[in-house]
Amino acid sequence: MTTTEGPTAEEADAHVLSPEDADRLLSNAPWTRFAVIGDSLAEGLGDSSAGYADTPWADRVLEALRRVDPGTEYLNLGVRHLKAAEVRTGQLREALDFRPDLASVVCGGNDLLVRDFSAAAVEAELDAMVRQLRESGAVVFVFTIQDITKVFPEQLGGGGLSGRIEIFNDLVRKVAARHGALVIDMWAHPTSRSRSVFSADMMHASMRGHAVLASAVFAQLGWYLTTLRGQLHSH
Repeated sequence: MTTTEGPTAEEADAHVLSPEDADRLLSNAPWTRFAVIGDSLAEGLGDSSAGYADTPWADRVLEALRRVDPGTEYLNLGVRHLKAAEVRTGQLREALDFRPDLASVVCGGNDLLVRDFSAAAVEAELDAMVRQLRESGAVVFVFTIQDITKVFPEQLGGGGLSGRIEIFNDLVRKVAARHGALVIDMWAHPTSRSRSVFSADMMHASMRGHAVLASAVFAQLGWYLTTLRGQLHSH
C-alpha cells in the first residue's frame, strides 16, 4: 500500500507564495545587490514553525533574487536589540559602501519599548537612513508592524504600547512617502492577529511569520516592477 504525502504547512498556507509565484512577480527584476539593515527582524531571529522552512524573510528574498540572477550579492547587517539610532550609526555607512540597488531598513520597534520613546527622534533616524539609501540610487522598502497587543491581549494589552505602534506605523509611512520608498504593510495584513506568525516570546516573528513577510515583500516588489514597466511602456 502506498501513501501520497500531502502539501507541507508552508505549501498549503494561503498567505505564503510558492517559489513559482514569487518568480513570476520578480521576473526580470533588475536588482543584483541587496542590503538589509536593522534589528532582530532584519537579522532573522525567530522560532521554528512546523512544516515551514527555517529560512528568515530576507534570505527568502535573496533566494528569489538569485533565481533571477545567481550572481546577486547580499549584505545583511541586522543585529538584535538595536534601536534606530544604533542601526544608523553602526550599519548605514557599511550599507552605503556596499552600493545596493535594493535595500531594506527594518528598525524602530525596540524604540517603542523604552520609557522615553520619542516619535520625532525615531522618525529622524529612519528618515536619515531611507533618504541616504534612496539618494544612493537604491530601491528601498520598509515595514509597518502588527499590533502585538491585539494578538496577545492578556499579556501585552494596556500600557500604551498599541498607541505607540500606531504612531510608529504612521511615521514609517510618512518617511516612505517623503523619499519614494515602498511600504510592506503588515499592520493591515490578514495574518496580523494570528499567533502562529509570532515566536514564543510574543515579540519576534516565527518562521511562519518570516514566510508571510517574504511573500508580502514579493507582492510589493512585483507591484513596483509592474508599475515601473507600465510607466516605461507609456513613454
